Amino acid sequence: MAALGHPERCLPPVIHVAGTNGKGSTVATLRAILEAAGLKVHVYTSPHLVRFSERIRLAGSLIDEPQLAALLEEIEQRNAGAPITFFEVTTAAAFLAFARTPADVTLLETGMGGRLDATNVVDRPLASVITPISFDHMQFLGTTLAEIAGEKAGILKPGVPVVIGAQPQAAFDVLTRRAGEVRAKLFRRGAEWEIETAADGFAYRGRRRYGLPRPSLPGRHQVDNAALAVATLDHVEGLTITEEQMRAGLRRVEWPARLQRLTKGPLVSLLPGGAELYLDGGHNEAAGEILADWAQSQRDRSLDLVFGMLSTKSPEAFLAHIAPHVRRLRAVPIPGEAAALPADAVADAARRAGLKDVAATGSVHDAVAQLARNSGPPPRILICGSLYLAGQVLAENG
Repeated sequence: MAALGHPERCLPPVIHVAGTNGKGSTVATLRAILEAAGLKVHVYTSPHLVRFSERIRLAGSLIDEPQLAALLEEIEQRNAGAPITFFEVTTAAAFLAFARTPADVTLLETGMGGRLDATNVVDRPLASVITPISFDHMQFLGTTLAEIAGEKAGILKPGVPVVIGAQPQAAFDVLTRRAGEVRAKLFRRGAEWEIETAADGFAYRGRRRYGLPRPSLPGRHQVDNAALAVATLDHVEGLTITEEQMRAGLRRVEWPARLQRLTKGPLVSLLPGGAELYLDGGHNEAAGEILADWAQSQRDRSLDLVFGMLSTKSPEAFLAHIAPHVRRLRAVPIPGEAAALPADAVADAARRAGLKDVAATGSVHDAVAQLARNSGPPPRILICGSLYLAGQVLAENG
């Protein structure tokens, strides 16, 4: 940053988001609401699904390829061969682009942790946000929830509001203690703010009170992510968002590969009439639990999985929650990913999780084709287990 002239000090007001699950959806909801209020918003998220430029959104539009290439060349020259990571390079590119393009708000999503994350060079954000914390990236962040929460809590700054979503008690305790240590203003779900859900939406109670619709993203967990976004905007200074703008934003949230229904493309063409095909990039135990909750609410027909995962994750932990709701599973590799589990290993893990109708296949296409050949009612198929797999599906399915 010093070599680049400290662009991180020249950003529009920053909302900094860390956590394990729901970071991307919370950022997407924040963006939708802020844009519904007529504001220009920079957004930095990771990983990308299909194109690298998905990571950097400038004042509402994805960065274009020539501009991105020029930024990367500039960073390479200034770095002069010094050690640097992929994520540091991408973060530097985002900061340069954000500093040079006018906007009203910057939304920064951390990569893996928080304390040592490249985005954490921003020393005075408008607000810090912590989404639900669970087990993930344990080889880097720690083997207990308290250790992981400690890494996430590294983004808390003195005097900066920190808005916290629902947390396991161990994580809640760490976040509360850390906020006290740095004298961050603490706004916790269940304490300083809360929600009450209903069939058509949710009631929010914090500094203000709102009656809001369910977000456009499917799944009951998305109400929690939406509420965290609302709580953030409720508790930051300098932004005035009306209830109607919040309602409008919630109705237009978009975030691919989060229980996304695929309605066209080569994979959909394999399905019999009335069948449904969904895609989700969740890849840890908490994501498996969320998908199990969704499956429980979709009991009008049986659920089949097309499942692939990286070797750095635990397929048994992911499947433990959703397995009782699954009729058949077809295991797939993730081509081009060195850390991908072979399909046979994925199938073995599925059997250990208690599934009976399991087979390894060579590709997502073959798996969907197998599951589509069904003499019973039209199937509901979910492709899941990895964001890398989700990105390949989106690319190949058009």
